[in-house]
Amino acid sequence: MRIAQVANFHGPRSGGLRTALHALGRGYVEAGDDVLLVVPGDHDGVRDTPHGRVLTLHSPPLPGSGGYRVLTRLGAVEDALTAFAPDALEVSDRTTLTGLGTWARARGIPAAFVAHERVDGLLREALPRLPEATVARLADAHARRIAGRFDTLVATTAFAGEELARVGAPVETVPLGVDLDRFHPRHASAATRRAHAPDHAPLLVLASRLSREKRPGLAIDAVRVLAARGRPVRLAVAGDGPAAGRVRRAAAGLDVELLGFVSDRAAFAALLASADVAVAPGPIETFGLAALEALASGTPVVVNAASALPEVVGDAGLAAAGTPEAFADAIERLLARDARERRLAARARAVAFPWSASVARMRALHARSLAGVP
Repeated sequence: MRIAQVANFHGPRSGGLRTALHALGRGYVEAGDDVLLVVPGDHDGVRDTPHGRVLTLHSPPLPGSGGYRVLTRLGAVEDALTAFAPDALEVSDRTTLTGLGTWARARGIPAAFVAHERVDGLLREALPRLPEATVARLADAHARRIAGRFDTLVATTAFAGEELARVGAPVETVPLGVDLDRFHPRHASAATRRAHAPDHAPLLVLASRLSREKRPGLAIDAVRVLAARGRPVRLAVAGDGPAAGRVRRAAAGLDVELLGFVSDRAAFAALLASADVAVAPGPIETFGLAALEALASGTPVVVNAASALPEVVGDAGLAAAGTPEAFADAIERLLARDARERRLAARARAVAFPWSASVARMRALHARSLAGVP
C-alpha cells in the first residue's frame, strides 16, 4: 500500500503525536508499504527516514502555542498528495486539514480521520466560561462535519471517540503502542535515582509538555500537600512549554527539579525506569503515551480520572480526581504497595500495547477500505 499521513502540531518536541506518527510509519515501512508524512515546519524540505519520506512545508507558528505550527498552504499539501498517489490517507488534525477528507473522496482515495484530542475538552480549556450546552453543541457540530468528510473514523480510546460516537458516527478504536525495548525496567539505574532524589525520598516523575491543558501545576500542588503531611518526596519534571515560567514559580521552595525537555532518549528512559511513581494530571488526555512509557518502564502512574488514562493504565495505576489532595492520596496509596509487585503490574499492563498491534490494526482498516467494505 501507499499510505499518506498528514498532521499539524508536529515538531521536534511535539510529544505523543510525533511519536505515534513515526511508530506507525516505521511499522508500515517494515510491512512493505510506501509512506509519505506531510507536516508543518520552519522551512520547506524533504528527507527519507525509517518511517517513510517526510515532507516539511513552511508554515506559520500558532501564537501562544509554544512553537507549534499549522499547515496553511493547502494547495501545496494537495499537490504533494497528488504526486504521491496514495492508496490510503490518514489525517491527524481537527483544524486546517479536515477538508482533505472531501478532497480524497472526490478522487476515490479512502481517508481515515484519527482523533488525537476532543473538541469539547479543548473548548473547556480555552474558554472556561463557555456554557456547557454551547460546548456540547459546538462539539457535536464539529463531529458531524468530520463524520461527513471521512470514510473511517479512528480513535485511540473509547474516551477519544465518544464525542464522534455521540452523533451516531461509527468509530474504530485503535490503541496506540509503546516501544517495549526502549522503555523497560532494566533501564532503572541507582545512579540516575540518586541524581534526582535522596535515598529516603520517593522519586516522582512528571513527563509532559508544560502547557495549561496538561495541568502541570496539579502535580506541583500535590507535592506541596505531601510536604505539609510530612511525606518527603522529590518530583522531577521532564518537559518544556509555554507554562514553564508558571511551573517554575509554583515550584519555588518545594522539592521539585525542573529538567526541561530531555532530548537524550537513554537518559529519559532511565529516569522513567528509576522513578517510584509517575503522575499524569492532564484532564483531557485522550491516550497518554508518556503514561504508557512509564508503565513499560515498570513505574506505576497516578492519572486524572476525567481523562482517557484510566482506560490505559488499568490496575497498574490509580485514577484520582483533579485536586492536589486526591493526587497526593493516590501517590501515597501507590507507594504503599509492594515495590516489586507494582513494578511487575506496570510492565505487564504495558506489554498489552505493542506498536505492532497498532500497525496491524491500522493496515487492516486501510485494506478493508480499499476492498470497499463498509
